Amino acid sequence: MIAQALVSGLGLGSMYGLLALGFYITYSVSGTVNFAQGSSMMLGAVFAYTFAVTFGWPMVPAAALALALCALYGVVVELVAVRPFARRGSSAWLMATVALGILADNTVLFTFGKEPRGFVMPWANASVPIGGLNVSLLQILIPLIGLALAAGLHFFSTGTRWGKAMLAVVQNRDAARLMGINVPGAIAAAYAASTLFAGAAGILIAPLFNVHSDMGTLFGLKAFAVAILGGISSAWGVMLAGLIFGVTESMITALLGSAYTQILSFTLVIVALAILPNGLFGRAEVKKV
Repeated sequence: MIAQALVSGLGLGSMYGLLALGFYITYSVSGTVNFAQGSSMMLGAVFAYTFAVTFGWPMVPAAALALALCALYGVVVELVAVRPFARRGSSAWLMATVALGILADNTVLFTFGKEPRGFVMPWANASVPIGGLNVSLLQILIPLIGLALAAGLHFFSTGTRWGKAMLAVVQNRDAARLMGINVPGAIAAAYAASTLFAGAAGILIAPLFNVHSDMGTLFGLKAFAVAILGGISSAWGVMLAGLIFGVTESMITALLGSAYTQILSFTLVIVALAILPNGLFGRAEVKKV
């Protein structure tokens, strides 16, 4: 039971980590976060289901187009719900992103339907014996893909021109603008990457959960808790915090039952932040006077 819970927790934690990485990207580049992350995850699952099941496309092109549409949704969120308010120094972008997420959820509710749908992938159900356990192929791939995407983000930010431009925006926005960097474009790209990560999480988790319009709500809340827990200014921190949170949640469910899962997991988050206000891997912000 413990071993199975550990495997499930790693897969679940990878999903939280991917969503939390989206919060990290937008916060690092623009100082804002996208509270429509849960809706972005839901859109990834719904788009992939529509293309792969409803239209009968092969999974690879269906997932690719779903991720592209999720990235486009991120650009729309930044243009409509963030930029107009951030430009004026207002924090109303917080509620604007929430409102846009609710709009997306209800649009899917009226178009996709309210009935949950199972997303069956025959290859994902194949099991592999590991240490006496029959672990599904998807449970193995989810952590691997999650960590690979995190590594890809690290390489992009440190080894590519666009990534370095985004880091320059983080350090000094005015100086980056003077150096010819398109600051609004870098912020829009950060939001696109944020929702792309969330869409990837939705596609990966869809075969394990039913696909429906509000599937991302609780995931989004937990992912934000994970981002704060890991230290929202640390990419590897939020990913590791996601894995820790997922394993802890699965262990609580396995040992005490699902009735205690949400109570104890969020209680532990509160206790951890009370002891470490900057998160497990975050650093206190240094302000020059």
